[in-house]
Amino acid sequence: MNLIIQSTLKTLQKSQVLLHHISNEQLCDASVSPYYSSIGCHIRHILDFYDCIFNVDEHQKVDLTARSRNKAVECDCGSAQGYLDTIVQKLNSASFNVNDIVLVTDDLGMGKTEIPYTYGALLAQANSHTIHHYAIINYIFDSLGIVINDDEFGYNPTTPKEVSAE
Repeated sequence: MNLIIQSTLKTLQKSQVLLHHISNEQLCDASVSPYYSSIGCHIRHILDFYDCIFNVDEHQKVDLTARSRNKAVECDCGSAQGYLDTIVQKLNSASFNVNDIVLVTDDLGMGKTEIPYTYGALLAQANSHTIHHYAIINYIFDSLGIVINDDEFGYNPTTPKEVSAE
């Protein structure tokens, strides 16, 4: 299996741990300022990004703005777990070559634009995007008093680790 897919699966494993340790009420709690977004909203958004990658059309085009936005995923851990399982299964059985070119439609703030990527670059972006949303979820955890025993949750792998003084 390709290193990019392995890394992505490792990152998404944290979503599974999260979903097994919180309640539906915690998943959909949108009480934390300043954005008032829920953990479920972020999980759904992460999974929608991956879902878009697997909705490539016959012209090798992916539209990252065509997200499914299934609201049930935002408030039900079982629905979120099912969606996650589907994405993991698709990653495990992916048949594309990470060096193949795919045309990606995205909105960078000035309207939709089409950008050539490799599948590898698109998956690397999705992985970084996931970690970014984990950082936001970690902030929500802290505000809601939720503890997940994972010192790396929400941190980019390139973030320097604190060195203890001896």
